Formats: sequence, structure tokens, C-alpha cells
Amino acid sequence: MKNALNIARLELSTLFFSPIAWFLLIVFLFQCGITYTGTLDNFLIMQGMGGDNLSYLNGLTEKIFAPPFGIFPAIASKIYLYLPLLTMGLMSREISSGTIKLLYSSPIKVREIVFGKFIAMMIYCAALAVCLSIPVFAGLSNIKLADSGLMFAGVFGLYLLLCAYSAIGLFMSCLTSYQVVAAVSTLVMLAVLNYIGTLWQDIDFVRDLTYFLSISGRTSRMTQGAISSKDVIYFVVIIYIFLALSIYKLQSGRESRSWLYKTGRYSLIIVVALVVGYFSSRPGFIAYLDTTATLRNTMTPASQQIVKKMKDGPLEVDSYINLLDQRYWNGQPSQRNADVIRWEQYIRYKHDIHFKYIYYYSIPYPNPEMFLKSYPGLSMKKIAEQYAKSFKTGMDRFVSGESLAGVNLAAEENRYVMHLTYNGHSTFLRLFDDPGVFPSEAETGAALKRMIIKGPKVAFLKGQLERDQAKLGDKSYGYVSTRITFRYSLVNQGFDVDSVELRDKDLPDDVNTLVIADPRSDFDAATLMRIKNFIDKGGNLLIAGEPGKQSVLNPLLQTLGVQMMDGMIVQQSTDYAPDLAIPHMTKTAAAFSSALAAPFEDSIGVSMPSVAALSYTDKGPFTIRPLLLTDPAHSWNKRQPLNTDSSTVAYVPADGDERKALPTALGLTRTINGKEQRIVVTGDADFLSNAELGRGAPRHANFYFNTAVFGWLSGGEFPIDTSRPESKDNRLRMSNAGMNLLKALLLGILPGLLLVLGTVLLIRRKRK
Repeated sequence: MKNALNIARLELSTLFFSPIAWFLLIVFLFQCGITYTGTLDNFLIMQGMGGDNLSYLNGLTEKIFAPPFGIFPAIASKIYLYLPLLTMGLMSREISSGTIKLLYSSPIKVREIVFGKFIAMMIYCAALAVCLSIPVFAGLSNIKLADSGLMFAGVFGLYLLLCAYSAIGLFMSCLTSYQVVAAVSTLVMLAVLNYIGTLWQDIDFVRDLTYFLSISGRTSRMTQGAISSKDVIYFVVIIYIFLALSIYKLQSGRESRSWLYKTGRYSLIIVVALVVGYFSSRPGFIAYLDTTATLRNTMTPASQQIVKKMKDGPLEVDSYINLLDQRYWNGQPSQRNADVIRWEQYIRYKHDIHFKYIYYYSIPYPNPEMFLKSYPGLSMKKIAEQYAKSFKTGMDRFVSGESLAGVNLAAEENRYVMHLTYNGHSTFLRLFDDPGVFPSEAETGAALKRMIIKGPKVAFLKGQLERDQAKLGDKSYGYVSTRITFRYSLVNQGFDVDSVELRDKDLPDDVNTLVIADPRSDFDAATLMRIKNFIDKGGNLLIAGEPGKQSVLNPLLQTLGVQMMDGMIVQQSTDYAPDLAIPHMTKTAAAFSSALAAPFEDSIGVSMPSVAALSYTDKGPFTIRPLLLTDPAHSWNKRQPLNTDSSTVAYVPADGDERKALPTALGLTRTINGKEQRIVVTGDADFLSNAELGRGAPRHANFYFNTAVFGWLSGGEFPIDTSRPESKDNRLRMSNAGMNLLKALLLGILPGLLLVLGTVLLIRRKRK
């Protein structure tokens, strides 16, 4: 070891008494500085324009440093250009000058030569890491409550990457006496290791092998604050491979061995590396460290509890992928490693998750007729063959959708869907028609939990011309309830949804919540009796009325101590119709879900076109709390019919108009049969409608409120709460003058000091 350290010291003296080492340090420091100050300057401008609204600056550390647009990925994408200029002469210089023979004749072992050279490069890489750490320490000062764990994990990851590049460059330098050839060879090898993960991804065995060898993405996870033992071991294995190859290459020049022996020795290095890499990648052998302040790389506690309860067998994930579906690209074989990465946080807690991919072809929805018209005269198989040819794949892996048994893919619109099976229970986990495409932690957690406990059942009453829970018209509730392509629908958040008619039969015992949405005709005696029986048994309800239908619902609401008031709420607005009210949430409503905290604090209301105010009494059996209240400064209850042709609406006390904070949604609770009964009553049925969920303006919190209401009615079992603590690094602690000073420091003073130091040392060296 002493000899290796002496060689490292001599190599460093040679390195730092050459202009190239100082030049690269200065350029690297300047690059880090200009990348950091440029990114920081953009956010400083945004902060100056934003006033007190700083929500878009939440997680500022991540946005400035982490992928995809932070300085860490920007530096990582260019860092490979630096090392070949340094490593190209490590051994090539010794070979070309003949000094390697002196080393061979000395009592120094070959491995000590290699280790000494590599230790020198590790120290130089540490100097580069120090340059990178300067913006990190600046960030600790510039960003309010900066996430230091994320930043230092990123520096650690980039340092490992530098060391791996150095080992590769050292080996390439052992192969030739020409330094330029060594530099070019190093660049080629780095390119191979970066892009090998994209090659032959449709071949299962090769895909797994190339994924392990690929260096691309290993550092990316660390720069996001996620350190795992398999990624650290990967870099150690890469360093081991190229150092061992370097040792054997130099030894081969001093010994006479058969080509078979040499080949076996090199093969042994690779085999040992692959074995170590394989076992270090097995789920049971991986250790994880999430260095971020909010633990954003780790599943939330709610999801962890769900997965930890799944101890009674493996989880089977069968992906059904339709060749003719527009989402086929997301499920083709080349994307399987990406699929495993999406499941990695679940594999961390449950090692026995098994994946299977079934490829088929069938008519895609929602317009099968239009699809077939595009291929006149072609059978389904011929169409599939045409698609397969376009995707440059064979038909041997595809089967007809009609031949698949056990799953109803037609009900899933023949889309790319995952069928989960655990302990005899199964459910679907879907892809969605939004930019995110794949299910998030909330949808995945809901699907997993449904296989552990029975999901709450929401039944929509029909028979009195109520709103339809499945249709996609403006007034209907398809998106909030049963739309499988909408990630936030009840069926994708863990609920079962059905419709019931109570004229001739009782409400099923498994119904958790009954929804009565805008009935337009009076209840018949049998239906009303069964609704009241459900209430008396402690069932949960959501009752949504509309102005003009007070006579239909008030007889039922009277038993609850609630009434829909005559008239409707009008709200003054320069841009919107006066019958569009935006009542604000109360603290009671905001407590339904953590997702309502931000809308509540920002005073974002719930859009309710044509809403009746509610009155209530505290003398009944229920405890009643307002959930939504109107703003008396801009709205009031208008008793007389609203003239929608008028351009203005005025408050007229003589007509019975009432201006005060009036509830448009109430929450009712009582304890009955040993459990808490929960009921929500609203004076509007449109707030749940497809049209309101799709409304662009004004700003509203309908989706968050709707989901929270059903979550409250389900007793908090669903949807899964995947909220995280709000990041506290949401503001820059600097001014424009401070920004100019920082630029002068990072782009002028510090590189200048390095230049002066390097120049002095080089001049002194030359004089000696």
C-alpha cells in the first residue's frame, strides 16, 4: 500500500504541474458556476414577479439541482468530456517514454502501479467534487431551508461517476502508447456504457444484461436523493472490472501465458462482476437511503402499511398489452425495465412481486367502427400483422384477444391494463388518458388495498330521473364515478360504483354510501320508506338538490333537520353568469382531506352553477356543520326568479333577498349502532358533473372537494392518502445585488484564484 501511495503522490505532482489539470479545474468550476447562477437567476425573476404566491417555488432545491432540469444532470451530461484528457496519459505516457520498464524492474507490483494511478485520479476527482460543492454550499445559503440531503447525495453520485470514468480511462491508457488513441478509446467506451441500455431491449436475457451494464441513470437516482446499495455496488463493480483488466493487461507484458489462460482470466473478471451485480440487484439484498427532507423517493406511510400487510403470498402483476391500442408503445418489451423501475418502491417492501406480460390484438375502443373503417377488407389478424410490421416485431408473441380467458378486457375497452392477483383476490390497475399515463401511488395503493379489504360501495339512486352515474354528458357523473380512463374517478380510487332502484327491492347490505342526485319527481312511498330505513340503520348519504326542486327533497331532508331554502344564490361577477356561485370551504370541509389544505388556504372555492342555500336546526339528532359558505360581500339568496337576460343583477331586500354567509353544503354526523353515520347535503347537483370537473375558469377546487367528500363518507378508507409534508424550501434568500455578487464570485473571483494558483505553481516548476 505504501508503494501505491508513493506512486499516487508522484502522479499527482506530475498532474498538477501540467497546464491541462489546472485548465480543466478552472473550466469545470466555471461551468458549475454558470449553470447554477443561470438557473438561480431564472427563479429569482419568477420570485420577484410572484409576490406572495410562491406555490410554484415549492421544492426549490429539487428544481435547481435535481433532474430533469437541475444543474446535476446538466453537469453529468458533460462530465465525460473532462476525464479522458487526464486519464489518456496515465499509462500511455509510461509506455511511450519507456519508464514502464523501470517500474517493471523495480520491486513494485503491477497492482500497486495501477492502484497508485487510480488513487491519484480519485484525489483529482475529489477536487472536481469540491468545485461542484461550491454551488451546493451557495445553495444552502441562497435557498430558504434548502434540502441539503438531496444536494450532497447528488455530489456523492457524481463523484462515483467520476471515479468510474477514471477507472475506464486508466484501462484504455494501458492498451496503447498513443495518448490521443487512449482518449478517443475512453470516449467510445463511455458512450457504449451510456447507450448499451437501449440496445436489444426486445430480447429478455440481453435486456437484463445490458440494463445492468448501462451506466446511464445510475447517477440520476442519486441526484434525486435516492441512494441504493445496488447503485453504489454497480460503480464499485465497474471500477473493479477496469482496474482488474488494467492489472492483467500490464501483467501480460511480463509473462508468457497461453491465450486460453489469458482469456479465462479476463472471463473470470467479468463473471465475478456479473455475479456480484446480479445478487446485489436482488430485492432482498438491496438497502435504500432516501436523503430528501420530504422522503419523496419513498412510499408514503399509508402505502407502506398496505404493502406490509400483504404477507400471505406473492403479488402477480399480469400486464395485458393490445398491439392495436395507442398505448402499446408503453408496454412493448423495450419498456419493461422502465416498468420495473415504476414498481421498485413496492418491491422494496414486498420482494415477491412477479411480472408477466401478455400481448394480444383486439379492436380498440372507444370508436371500434371508425377504427375498422380505416382498414376496409382486412381481417383483424391482417390489421395486427400490419401494426406488427410497423413496430418491427414479429407476430409470434401476439394472440387474439378472443382467445384470452379469465379477464374481461372488453370491459376495459381493450386497453393496456394490469391485472393484479393476490391471495385469491384480483383487481385492475389502469393506464389513463392524461400526461402521466401510468398509475400514481394513489391509484396503485387503492388497487392493492382492494385485495386486502373490501372496497366501499357507492350506489346511485335511480327511478326519479336522477343524474346518471355512467354517462358522459355535461350533467351526468361519468367522470367522477365510473370513467376508467380518468385516474380520479371513484372506480380508480378504490370504490365500487353501482346504481339502484328501490321501488321493488331493498337496498343491498353492502352499500356504504347512497347518492341521491337531483331527483326531479316525487319519491314513491316504497322508495321513500327504504331510504328512511337506510338512514335509520346508520347508512351514509350524499343528497344533492337543485333550485326549483325544493318540494321533491325537503320532505326527506326535514327528517334530518335540513331544508333547501326558496330561491337561489346569485353572485356578482364581471365575467360569469350571476347564477354561478363559488362558495368557499370551511375548516370542517378542509379537514376531510390533506388535499384540501392548499385550496382552503388560497380561498379557492367550489363552483356551483344554480345552487340553493340550505338552512338547518341544531335540535335534531344530528350534529350539523357547514362545509361550503357563500361570500356575503358578493353574493346573496335571491327569492324571486332570476332574469338571465339582464346584464346586471341587484340586491333587492324588498323582494326578500337575504345577504349573509349561507351554507350550500352541510355535513351531518351522529353515532348510531356503534358507528358514526355521515351525511352530506348540498343545494347543487352540478358540482359533481362532468361539465364542472372540466371547467377551466374560474379557479375551483371541485375535484379535490368531491374526492374528499366520498373519502369522508367511506370513513377515510379510500382514496389512499399519499400526501407528503409540504416542502419548506420555497423562497430564495437573496436580492438582485446579491445575485450580481454571487456571479462575480463564482464566475470571476474563484476561477481567477485557481488560475493564479496554477500559474504560480507552473512557473515555479519551470524555474526548477
